Amino acid sequence: MHNLGTIDVALDEMLVNLAAIVLRLSEPDVTRTPEARRALAKSVHQYAVCAAHSTDPRVHELKTRLEGTLKPNLRIVAINGAKVS
Repeated sequence: MHNLGTIDVALDEMLVNLAAIVLRLSEPDVTRTPEARRALAKSVHQYAVCAAHSTDPRVHELKTRLEGTLKPNLRIVAINGAKVS
């Protein structure tokens, strides 16, 4: 049973390192193309599947951060004095 704990800790560390890599790849200057965005979405999904089995809070926090990279950045556009219908 001691080996299972060691393996779990090692897997959690690998997931933390993997999340750091995917976060770097999620930068807008890296994911400019639709293909890159699809690849990012697939990586984030695969990470989330693995993270679901982890008990490490860092892994779950990173999963949330990664999922946030898939949400589009919204811009507020103000139209001064014009009616919008």
